[in-house]
Amino acid sequence: MELTGRDVDEYLATLEGPDADSIRALDAIIAEVFSGVTRELWEGIFWGGTEQQIIGYGHVVIARPGKPTVEWFVVGLARQKNNLSVYVNASQDDKNLIQHYKGKLGKVKMGAAALNFASIDSLELDAFRALLQDAARLTPDAT
Repeated sequence: MELTGRDVDEYLATLEGPDADSIRALDAIIAEVFSGVTRELWEGIFWGGTEQQIIGYGHVVIARPGKPTVEWFVVGLARQKNNLSVYVNASQDDKNLIQHYKGKLGKVKMGAAALNFASIDSLELDAFRALLQDAARLTPDAT
């Protein structure tokens, strides 16, 4: 994945289909919590081999055991073929922050660092905002 330099608002304006409003609403929530940090569009082949477009909020450098460090986003928002995804790259107590919210976020599938869901209506928005606020608090050096 690489930063594109494309304007995120222009990208969001081009979205169509049933999940377009959900992704724009999620962007507004995430951008509000991460006000003042970088908001950029990443594109390319994501881990796992699929072509992706991810809106990234904040920059962090992530150390990976046995691999080079990578520059990445604190929170990422992506439109998938069958769902929406939010990636959270923040940890607390030696586990990904998302894991601390298990059972609190609504009708979502959880991965190690990702939430997958059909629409914004699937999310418990108060818990989602709390997750985002914790991610921002745990990554104070994000730019």
